[in-house]
Formats: sequence, C-alpha cells, structure tokens
Amino acid sequence: MNFEYFIAGRIAIKSERTFSKLIVRIAIAGVMLSLAVMILSIAIIKGFKTEIQDKVRGYLGDVQITRYDLNNSFEHSPFVLDATTKYRLNHNSAIDYYSFFATKPAILSANNEIEGINFKGVDKNYNWDYIKKHLINGRVINFADSTKAMQELLISNYTANRLKLKTGDDFVMYFVQNQLRPRKFKIVGIYDIGVEDIDKGFVLGNLNIVKRLNNWKPDEIGGVEIKIKDFDRLNPVADHIYENLPTTLRSYSIKENFPNIFTWLGLLDINTKVLLILMLIVGVINMITALLIMILERTNMIGMLKAFGASNFSIMKIFLYNSAYLIGIGLLLGNILGLGLGFFQQATHIFKLNQSSYFLAYAPIEFHFIDVLLLNVVTVVVCLTVLLVPSLLISKVSPLKAIRFK
Repeated sequence: MNFEYFIAGRIAIKSERTFSKLIVRIAIAGVMLSLAVMILSIAIIKGFKTEIQDKVRGYLGDVQITRYDLNNSFEHSPFVLDATTKYRLNHNSAIDYYSFFATKPAILSANNEIEGINFKGVDKNYNWDYIKKHLINGRVINFADSTKAMQELLISNYTANRLKLKTGDDFVMYFVQNQLRPRKFKIVGIYDIGVEDIDKGFVLGNLNIVKRLNNWKPDEIGGVEIKIKDFDRLNPVADHIYENLPTTLRSYSIKENFPNIFTWLGLLDINTKVLLILMLIVGVINMITALLIMILERTNMIGMLKAFGASNFSIMKIFLYNSAYLIGIGLLLGNILGLGLGFFQQATHIFKLNQSSYFLAYAPIEFHFIDVLLLNVVTVVVCLTVLLVPSLLISKVSPLKAIRFK
C-alpha cells in the first residue's frame, strides 16, 4: 500500500475540520470557475474568429485578382484571363474554387429614397452556397433563363429596410457613368450577412450587365474571386498566387481588403491570453491558500509523522496528493460547467449580441478537444508545480514542538 496516498485519502475524505473544509471548498470553486472561464473564453474567441472570417470570405472570397493599374475606384478595369493563369489556378491544390466578377458604382432609387451602392456582377459559375445560408427571403439568381437573369437582383436586408423594399418588388438602379444609365431590376432575394461594410455596400446581380454597360468584350472580366481550402494558409497561398501572375495583373488577400476587421480579430487573441493568465493565477492562489491552511491545521499530525520516522519529502507527497485530489475535483466540475454552458449556448443562442457592433447576433461557441485537454493539463501542471513552494513549509515543522502543543 502507498503510505502517502493512503494518508492523503483519509485527509481528503474523512476530514472533520470545519474551517479547512470551507477553505477547501473555496479552492475547488476557484479552480472550477477558472477552468470554466478559460474553456469558454477560448471557445468564444475561436467562434468569433471563425464566424466573422466566414462572413467576410464567404461574400468576397479569400484572394481577388484584378488588373494592375492606378485605378483606385470601386470599378475595376477589364482584363482577359490568359490560358496560362487559368491553368495554374485550375491545378493549384490549395484553391477550392474561383469565379469571375465585376463591380460598378450605382444609385438605388425606390419609395422616394436614394442609396449609393456597389453593384457586384457574377456569372453562372458563382458559388451560391454561402449566400443561400444567409438568405432570409427569396432565392438566388436563376442563370438558366438568361433573359430573366439580367433583371434579377439580390440585396441585403440593410438596404431593403433603408429603401422599404421586399422580395418581388421592382425598382430602378442608375449606374454611374459619364451619363447615368437607368436599369430596372426585380428583387428575387434578400440576404443578411451581418457585416455592415458588406451589407450596406453591395448588391448582387448578373456580370453581363456590367459588360454591356461598359461595352466590354465577351471574355473580359473585372476580377477573379478565389476561395482557398485552408484559411490558415492564406498568406503563403496568396503569395504563391501573386508570384505566378503576369505583370499586368495583381492579387490581394481578404486581410488586405479588410485590415480593420482582421486587426481586431488579432487583438482578441491578446485579450484571451491575458484572461487565461489571470484565471490561472486565481486558481493557483486559491490552491496555495488551501494548502497552507491544511498544513497549519495539521501541524500536530506532521509532528507525529516525523516522530515515527517519516521524511519531509514523504509528508510533502501526502499534501501534494491531497492537493491533486482537490484540483481533480475542481477540473471535473470546471469541465462540466464550461462545456455545459458552451453546448447550451450552441443549442439555444440565448446570449445575444448587438450585431451592428460585433457582426454577430449571438455569442458563437467553437470547441476543440485539444484546447480543452491542454487547459486541463496546464492547470494541473502549473498548480502542482507552484504548490511545491508552500509545501516546503513542512520541513520547518519541529516534531517536538508540534507534539508538545497538541
């Protein structure tokens, strides 16, 4: 039988000291709350990053290719994608898919309201999966009927509310050129991305409209929108795409297009690290306090054990075993609390957010098994390592004095 483990078990289970019981419960509660907060913090931050990244890249892609010129307007200059570049894009294993687009500034006029907008034209190869997930009414453009597709349009819920429009309504859009060019459209769908810069800045229509208005050739486009398979490899993939483009073209990643959003997401990582450190400190302080109280309350027992020949290291192991037992209870309860609240939020979305400020209507949760496992392991290792210092107090206990003042 392991002597130290046996004594530690008796102390943990059979203890009748009311004051130390209170301290122990507080220590367990501290570890539980610290772990639960750390689990939820990482899950929420990762959920935020994933959701917001998906919102931005789902609408605009990960990398965009445009003509290399000094044009800084909303309307890109036309170009023809050469066969070599097409071949490289088709055979790039990091690319999920790509599609052609063109943009043109316009003015929406409806119900005595006027709204400036950027018309984004797409073709029949456009991937509608993302837009379909965010449709709140209607459908996407049907390119099967080329005539009707020229008149169909998707607008954001933000724009629909501003202009008092709904699915099925007709209105006139004026395209900005040397002379305003009016075109009549029918709203076939309304979507809600949740990112204000996108919702109030774009509408989706047919690429051929831009080509006709600008008198482009059939194979001319305004840009190429690329979606990659692994967003974590965005920078190296974007660099590789850029390096393999002809000198007449340029590319830029979504991080370059929306630096403010991705800078903000980067700052969230710093906030998470600070919060994790603070919560770990809280848990450690609680355990140190509990261990010191247990040692001081059991000074007589320490003296007796020393009188029977137990070494300082052996007695230290007794209290460290006891601490590990308390930490284990705290971790178990912390996992139950943190994961329970997280799964509850995933299922109900009960904790809401201001979408105009946070781009999301609710607090997102994204759990990763490796994150939870690392938090548990780090908490145990850090707590037990730090507890070695107060446990050295045992070596200062004199057996003679401890027994005399029993």
